[in-house]
Parts: sequence; C-alpha cells; structure tokens
Amino acid sequence: MGKIKVTKVKSAINRTKNQKQTLEALGLRKMGQTVEHEDSPNILGMVNKVKHLVSVEEA
Repeated sequence: MGKIKVTKVKSAINRTKNQKQTLEALGLRKMGQTVEHEDSPNILGMVNKVKHLVSVEEA
C-alpha cells in the first residue's frame, strides 16, 4: 500500500460532531496541518467523510 498526505484546508466550525471527531482521528487539528497516513480502506473512508474540508495527495 502507498501513502497519502492529508491537509486540512477548511475550518471545522459549524460542522457536525462526527466530522470534527473524524478530523481529530486523522490527526488534523490546525488549518494547513498535513499528516501522512497509509492508503488503507479505513483511512480512505475517514477522508471521504470530510473530503470537503481536506485536500489529499499521493506521497
């Protein structure tokens, strides 16, 4: 499996609790913060839930 870089590009203000918890679980707390994860189905599902708040690129 490859790796992906996930960057938080929009604020979580006025988002549902579920979306905020998903961002926290991904390790994203601040705007512009980037984290690197394995390209697993679990991570891709989490990214899909908050795809409007993050940008994703191959690492």
